[in-house]
Amino acid sequence: MAKIPFNNLKRGYNLYKDEYEEAALRVLRSGWYILGDEVASFEENFARLHGANYCVGVDNGLNAIALGLKALGIKEGDEIIVQANTYIATVLGITMSGATPVLVEPDEFYNIDADKIEKYVNNKTKALLVTHLYGQAARMDKILSLCSEHGLYLVEDCAQAHFAKFNNKNVGTFGIMGFFSFYPTKNLGGFGDGGAIITNSVDLNIKLKTLRNYGSIEKYQNEIIGYNSRLDEIQAALIKVKLSHFSELQIGREKIARKYLAEIKNPSVILPNIREDATHTWHLFVIRTLKREMFRRYLSDNDIMTDIHYPIPPHLSKALAYLEHSTGDFPITENYADTVVSLPIFDGMTEAEADIVIAIINQYVES
Repeated sequence: MAKIPFNNLKRGYNLYKDEYEEAALRVLRSGWYILGDEVASFEENFARLHGANYCVGVDNGLNAIALGLKALGIKEGDEIIVQANTYIATVLGITMSGATPVLVEPDEFYNIDADKIEKYVNNKTKALLVTHLYGQAARMDKILSLCSEHGLYLVEDCAQAHFAKFNNKNVGTFGIMGFFSFYPTKNLGGFGDGGAIITNSVDLNIKLKTLRNYGSIEKYQNEIIGYNSRLDEIQAALIKVKLSHFSELQIGREKIARKYLAEIKNPSVILPNIREDATHTWHLFVIRTLKREMFRRYLSDNDIMTDIHYPIPPHLSKALAYLEHSTGDFPITENYADTVVSLPIFDGMTEAEADIVIAIINQYVES
């Protein structure tokens, strides 16, 4: 039996190989490699498909968050609420601004528990940064209402949830800005680093485009202290190819996910839940199991590769030790960190491969 990888980026490349290579050669032959027509047309398409007015292409998802918060004037002494079980990059985007991340436990859908947010709001709270984790939209009706009531900026980390929806509205368009990553493993992954910010604010659009380019809109005219955080022309061209096929790629992921949900029947495995009125784009298919190392070793012995997203929650990382959190502070987050397992799901994965994963899991006996 052939080994089933956790991911296979080459498989995804091969799906549209000729188109990717044509796009890359088009950029190489153009002689223009930074902030040209490819980035501009990608930004226009990405904004339009989200129903947003503007898109600003940047170099990665972390800097999308950092630049977005900088554009809002977030600074040292401010507090930003964020879920405790997100990937640490979300929290680092906050710390880069000088603000303090205030962590909140997740709900049963792995997103921030909207019912637990309000008790953390105080006069230092300036924003709520929502992560649509693993590909599923968070509970945006409650979150939007809470932000409106308390006068908080709502910003969205959509790095894992391109085109996920809540009540038929795209994530990234509920708040003042939506942040995206195009890291190669993402549903809309490029062939290197890349990211974007969408917004309906003309002022933020101008400020973000200034910040990403040394604080300059006009060459050599530096209006503010900025950064070098631009999306490359070649990445924009390649991502545009994948964007043109995004719907069919999502159908493929949905088939695998629905198959897992319907056919995995092992009592040792806790399957993911899907929130009513939300969609899930299945960036990751995350299950939970109590004896995780035994389960992963069993799958590996049967040539099925898995991963963990994420084994160390941000509050227990050495990088954030200055926040002075300790084990037991966020028990739900810590339980998830100890029990989650991500099963194979990727562009080009076949239903036959999913059948093998399902059969092996259903034969697993926890001892």
